[in-house]
Amino acid sequence: MDGMLYYGVLVLLIGLAYMFFQHNSTGLLLITVIIGIYIVYSHTTGNTATEFKNEVVNSINEEAQGFDDKKGIKRFDPGKMKKELEEGQ
Repeated sequence: MDGMLYYGVLVLLIGLAYMFFQHNSTGLLLITVIIGIYIVYSHTTGNTATEFKNEVVNSINEEAQGFDDKKGIKRFDPGKMKKELEEGQ
């Protein structure tokens, strides 16, 4: 978020937080404050939830590559499965 959009969203969140505070809605107030903190943090540092998710998925994918060879598992044979599927058609 660049320019006025960033500040506009922050003003909107401050207005919502004030409204929730006035109506004693602490749950929604807490959610609004957390969203505001996330927006400021991601804008300041550049770290976003999407980047974190992508890092986790890539890490899991790297660990899963060659898992059967690392562990010595010989039960699954993709070639045999393909052959069985072709015979069944």
